[in-house]
Amino acid sequence: MTRTTNGPIAVLGLGAMGTGLATRLLDQGVQVRVWNRTAERVEPLVKAGAFAAARPADAAAGTSAVICSVADGEALGTVLRGPDGVLAGGPYPGVLICASTVAPDEVVQIAGDVPSVLDVGMLGNRDHARDGELRLFVGGEERVFNAGRPLLEMLGKEVVHLGALGSGMRMKLLLNLLMGIEVQALAEATELATASGLDRQLVLKTIAGSGFASPVMAFKSKRLASGRFDKPDFRLRLMAKDLMLASKQAAAVGLSLPLATAAAETHVRAAGQGLGDEDCAAVVRALTPKPGSDT
Repeated sequence: MTRTTNGPIAVLGLGAMGTGLATRLLDQGVQVRVWNRTAERVEPLVKAGAFAAARPADAAAGTSAVICSVADGEALGTVLRGPDGVLAGGPYPGVLICASTVAPDEVVQIAGDVPSVLDVGMLGNRDHARDGELRLFVGGEERVFNAGRPLLEMLGKEVVHLGALGSGMRMKLLLNLLMGIEVQALAEATELATASGLDRQLVLKTIAGSGFASPVMAFKSKRLASGRFDKPDFRLRLMAKDLMLASKQAAAVGLSLPLATAAAETHVRAAGQGLGDEDCAAVVRALTPKPGSDT
């Protein structure tokens, strides 16, 4: 059976996670071929030893695995099946790893008849990706998982095969649903405290140190305390997208998820206010009216 770590690995999409994954592979001595829609994110990786390709198809050429880490289903479809895509010239012979968070049915549709494809939900941030500390939840055929496992174990401290293709995305959407609700709950509690006359910094310190705070809430409390939402760990617009996907998944199976629906609406509103490229903790800014506004 072909091991995915034998040949070069392509990483398509160099956002926070894609850059972290490519850096991890380079640090492990793996040959890496990279592509990104905008060229400026490529340069640091080229200096670290990666080969920069002009098209996704060129990046994939001669590799044993391709990791797609792009923003959404539309971008994933273009990277794989567009005129310059990985599959434009025919089937890809290696393992195709979809690490982009898209609707579970969408990853199955985009994959189509590709013989070796996995969808991977990644739990962690850019630092975890760079240090090989991610938790990876994988969907796909058992034989494909076994072929891709050496590569995945290089990238994550925990690798779990959940079942059929689409399973990784289902788990990822559940995890992001929880994160979106938790961070919004933290933001709401903080704003209520401030409006009630309590000291904001003391409230955040108290919440973060309490048994009520999850690790992600304790982590995001630092963002809320500083009021700095640039250099995002996870962009707000991506959280809005994932919450909407989770809400649509619930509707499709006849479930009512009031908290998820409310969080999705708040995040979509925040993105509409121009906060989409800020860290997701910037949802706090959608909770209070803008100066001079009546709403």
